[in-house]
Amino acid sequence: MNIYGIKREDLEKYFIDIGEKKFKALQVFEWLYNHKVDSFYKMTNIKKELQERLDKDFSFNMISIQKKQEDKLVKKYLFKLFDGNFVEAVLMQHDYGLSVCVSSQVGCNMGCAFCESGRLKKVRNLGAYEMVEQILLIEDDIKKRISSVVIMGIGEPLDNYDNVLDFIKIINDPKGIAIGARHITLSTCGIVPKIKELMNESLQINLAISLHAPNEELRSKIMPVNKAYKLELLIDTISEYIAKTNRRVTIEYVMLDNVNDSDKEAMELAKLLKGMNVYVNLIPYNETNHIEFKRSNKEKIMNFYDVLKKQGINVTIRKEFGGKIDAACGQLRSKEVKA
Repeated sequence: MNIYGIKREDLEKYFIDIGEKKFKALQVFEWLYNHKVDSFYKMTNIKKELQERLDKDFSFNMISIQKKQEDKLVKKYLFKLFDGNFVEAVLMQHDYGLSVCVSSQVGCNMGCAFCESGRLKKVRNLGAYEMVEQILLIEDDIKKRISSVVIMGIGEPLDNYDNVLDFIKIINDPKGIAIGARHITLSTCGIVPKIKELMNESLQINLAISLHAPNEELRSKIMPVNKAYKLELLIDTISEYIAKTNRRVTIEYVMLDNVNDSDKEAMELAKLLKGMNVYVNLIPYNETNHIEFKRSNKEKIMNFYDVLKKQGINVTIRKEFGGKIDAACGQLRSKEVKA
């Protein structure tokens, strides 16, 4: 097993099972994430016999950076995996620190009509270590610490539930990458049973819902997941999540020209979300050559924003990053796969 995919509690169990003290797990984590060593033989407070056992049972194999693109305040990374597949991550510089958007799958089966990631279907889930290594490699490249993480890259995180949860627990561990739970955001298109599971995990992470339409007909047209988990059911589940966790939920809404950006849709969205502890994040669409959707112009986005505001809905417009590079999820991978 890859050592970067092991939670500390699982490593403690491993040491107990081989007749060692569980505090050895803490020592290993400190070497991995504080000292950034790449070999058990560099862990000087661990005896040689145990180093050899660890070296036999675990690997340090790392994914690799295949390509990197840069624009103002943003870097886009294409990673090559051990099986030759590719995934992406995006580094963004905000006023509050450095944030990384990581991928959770190779491809995606959700099939959202406007999304480049889903154009190339799911090949497989990422292991927890492949998500952890996206962060470690970016930190090594920029020689700075990442302060927040969004699981919003290629893939549907809740379709890779167990590995994503392990990833969250590793990066949240104070002896791991030590990113606070409230600085971790998971974005889902709305897999209702897994949202219900997540609300019982006692995690203080942020949940973002990719909604993108205010009614059943339109959402089913652009997001096939709505045929399995209807909008009405999703909204009820979000309300249940908020009541259970006492956490505000982000509603993501990508602005598609002449598709979901009229006053009518704005009023429908306001009515749908009225009284809920949510805020809406309006997302200017990042166009791609492979998909016919166009971005709403600034006037339409501001008008949509104003309608929601007047209806008492908390709303923001997402700051744009990477307009001059392949920053939309899946664009860089798509080009590499085609090549």
